[in-house]
Amino acid sequence: MLIRETPIFIDGPQGQLEALYLDTAEARGVALICHPNPVQGGTMLNKVISTLQRTARDAGFVTLRFNYRGVGQSAGSHDMGNGEIDDAQAAAAWLCRQHPDLPLTLLGFSFGGFVAASLGGRLEAAGQSVRHLFMIAPAVMRLGPEHSLPVGGTLTVVQPETDEVVDPALVYAWSEQLQRPHELLKVAECGHFFHGKLTDLKDRVLPRLSN
Repeated sequence: MLIRETPIFIDGPQGQLEALYLDTAEARGVALICHPNPVQGGTMLNKVISTLQRTARDAGFVTLRFNYRGVGQSAGSHDMGNGEIDDAQAAAAWLCRQHPDLPLTLLGFSFGGFVAASLGGRLEAAGQSVRHLFMIAPAVMRLGPEHSLPVGGTLTVVQPETDEVVDPALVYAWSEQLQRPHELLKVAECGHFFHGKLTDLKDRVLPRLSN
């Protein structure tokens, strides 16, 4: 049976946010998925985001992916920072209101890795736990002192070894100095957008979501 996501709109800080929502019977958790750089064409329909959504679905999660302000049919204009984190927070709040008893997992790709990580820290500071955080080829250079990662839950970083957008050395150095426990998974002969390697990405994320 083909399971399709439902197009919805969520109230965001600058107006409506366009989103795709998939409910799942007897779900093990809810997963919010954050897309890459909107200024460089990133949307919730990006193929890496679509792969992460299908992976979370296959692991038994309710899923929500959304467009940041100024992307697709989402209202507002790009902020390239805290504004997109605010959008993600609004999306997470909506998702958690639908399923208040289910744990939250955050997944983000590229710029979305920065957004998901920052959101996780913000939610934890407000008293909400994050069970899993997945940062895929994350834009760690955007993480400043004001952006704290969550301390609780599990953290998995997946980094392509031949990434042409995010310098792998930056991610490796960031991982080395990171104080909290985490897992760094490297994908050999793989560029930023996982061309020909989407199955490798799913193979790394799925078993960790299923634990």
